[in-house]
Amino acid sequence: MSLLELAFEHSSEPVVSLLDILYYPDAQLRRNAAVVENVDGTVASLVDQMLETMYAAPGIGLAATQVNVHQRVMVIDVSEENDTPQTFINPEILTAEGEEEMQEGCLSIPGVYETVKRPALIRVAAIDREGNPFEMDADGLLAVCIQHEIDHLNGKLFVDYLSPLKRNRIRKRMEKWIRDGANPDDLPERP
Repeated sequence: MSLLELAFEHSSEPVVSLLDILYYPDAQLRRNAAVVENVDGTVASLVDQMLETMYAAPGIGLAATQVNVHQRVMVIDVSEENDTPQTFINPEILTAEGEEEMQEGCLSIPGVYETVKRPALIRVAAIDREGNPFEMDADGLLAVCIQHEIDHLNGKLFVDYLSPLKRNRIRKRMEKWIRDGANPDDLPERP
């Protein structure tokens, strides 16, 4: 039985439910995700739950690692209307060009936004929700989001691009927020 099947073994209801998002510095966020061997109904169910969770958070991207499922699955929707969901299973960046700085945030590190430097234009290969392989070019916010979510699948967070001092401040702030109950309505204060 696969990890995905184990994760959904007890979910026989067709109702899509929200998943719990892990918060930094949870060690599970540092795990490398395994390749999805078979895109089946279990994976499709995970994608649906991840999209529902991402929209409810609200966010524009979510990797399976963030919901404690360590499979190479991520969802993204950078549209203003939240009506263009994209699924990337086993994503791989084929080419990366240029350089761009953009402010990033993360559902696993709520309330924290920092500028990160990444390649400006990428070409990515992946499999969609129906099991069809595809390749696409991305730039701007979509390119940043794809790279950010692939980092999650590789056990990396956007704070890893920051100085050790900034990263440590964010870690301490998040640890305090979690100790205080991790209420999304009471996000950790910026330094």
